[in-house]
Amino acid sequence: MALKAGQRVELVADLELGSVITPGGGSPAGTGDVAGPPSPSPSLSLASGIEGTVERVDEHRDRPQSQEVQEYVRLKSLLDDFGHQMPPGSRRQLEEQVSALEPAWTAHHGQQNRATVRVRFDNGFVIDGAQEELFTPA
Repeated sequence: MALKAGQRVELVADLELGSVITPGGGSPAGTGDVAGPPSPSPSLSLASGIEGTVERVDEHRDRPQSQEVQEYVRLKSLLDDFGHQMPPGSRRQLEEQVSALEPAWTAHHGQQNRATVRVRFDNGFVIDGAQEELFTPA
């Protein structure tokens, strides 16, 4: 599923948010003045079914590539750019190497990019950096 900014969404699971409460300015509230009396871990719960609007989608394309994937990319580029100039035997050998590495590339390329979203709920709460899978189109 690919959410888009401006899209209406619904939370699919109950969430409990906790640990640090941050005022709008961005610095953590160390004294507990922002949300009730000091406690070991303040929290906020959001029930599934709450609706809101996606404000931003951040795709994370930083999946590490295995050596096989890196080698596939290198050899495929070499084949695409210079294969037509290579002697037939060298070209055939390079094609075989690319073919042998293609399953690793296909598996890597087939993995979905992880995305996080910023959603402003109808009740005014905002959640930022939430996994896209927590929401469904409303």
